[in-house]
Amino acid sequence: MRPLERLKDRLAGILRGKESVIRMAIVTLIGRGHLLIEDVPGVGKTTLALGLARAMDCSFQRIQFTSDLLPSDITGVNIFNPELREFKFSPGPIFANIVLADEINRTNPKTQSALLEAMSERKVSIDRRTYPLPSPFMVIATQNPYEYHGTFPLPESQLDRFMIHLRIGYPDYEVEKEVMLQDGNMEEMENLPHVISREEVLSAQAEVDSVHVDESVLDYAMRLVMATRKDERIRLGVSTRGGQFLLRAARALAVYEGRDYLTPGDVMEVAPLSLGHRIILKSRNYIRDADEIIREILEEISVPL
Repeated sequence: MRPLERLKDRLAGILRGKESVIRMAIVTLIGRGHLLIEDVPGVGKTTLALGLARAMDCSFQRIQFTSDLLPSDITGVNIFNPELREFKFSPGPIFANIVLADEINRTNPKTQSALLEAMSERKVSIDRRTYPLPSPFMVIATQNPYEYHGTFPLPESQLDRFMIHLRIGYPDYEVEKEVMLQDGNMEEMENLPHVISREEVLSAQAEVDSVHVDESVLDYAMRLVMATRKDERIRLGVSTRGGQFLLRAARALAVYEGRDYLTPGDVMEVAPLSLGHRIILKSRNYIRDADEIIREILEEISVPL
């Protein structure tokens, strides 16, 4: 069995009935991207993040974002050692392979920026010294779509840093019946043996870079990006960086499926989740409307054979 299949099966046993969510989480991981989950509390966001880290034998940190959180609470700080008469860097929780940024919209923009800068550059600079973050490195950020009192919504320029934006949603009726009988003990998950090594994850990430992109598929992705800039319902279309994320997510999906070449179907599958949060509509409705517009644009664009 391929390493990514073992990872998928392990996560499917932890997050029941959410195969599509697991699929996109793994795609984001091997695409060297970051994941934004916008959903109500209690549907498995922490379970997904912790399960992903434990299945890979990687380090995991959870950061609960609050209004009084400081940038140094995330990145770390230099502490003076009086015996050695020098400062020593104490790393923050961002120095982990999988970082759960819980309720990211509940902290101030300065602290949000510190996290997003580390996500983009994969390093942290403290007092003129730079510290690289571990590899692989992935942030899974969450926010509640319904509670806005006392929150600081992420601006579009920061939303653009996330490769994939999705919702987990409630489980199906029969699955939820089974889950309700479980005690939800995280200690059992902590002790689960890993099914994929760190080296295998890094190897999958390297495979993404070598996925062949035919000119016709690249043109198809470009037409999709250009269509978002011409649609009358959209005030600001997808940026060039957004197009790069779209292509990288599609190539990661190809690797997940065991292929070394890209198909139009890969682009079509990831487009709503990769582009929906990058466009600004002329009418400020829910972001799910943006996802629907991307799907409508996909139906209008001819698919290369």
